[in-house]
Amino acid sequence: MNKEQNTNQEKRHYFYVLECADRSFYAGYTTEPERREKEHNTGIGCKYTKSRRPVRMIHREGFATRSEATKAEAAFKKLTRKEKEKRVGRDGDTEEL
Repeated sequence: MNKEQNTNQEKRHYFYVLECADRSFYAGYTTEPERREKEHNTGIGCKYTKSRRPVRMIHREGFATRSEATKAEAAFKKLTRKEKEKRVGRDGDTEEL
C-alpha cells in the first residue's frame, strides 16, 4: 500500500454541532457523523440531547487528528450564543448542512 492509499483510509475526526428541538446547540466529537446523529435521535447519544429530540446536525468540520477536532469543539463551547450562531451560519450569511 502506498502512502496516498494509506492516507485515504485513515479515520477522519469531526467536530459537529447539533440543533436541538428547543433551538439549543450541542457540540461534540465523532469519527462517524451520520451514525452519531442517529444515536442522538434514538436517545443513546448523551444525556443533554435525550430530552431535546429531535436533533439535527447543522455543522461539521473534518480534521486529521482527534486533538484538532476536540480543540475546535472546546473553542466553540466558549463562544457566546451570537458567536455560535455566526459560526454555524445561522446569522443569514451561509447555508446550513
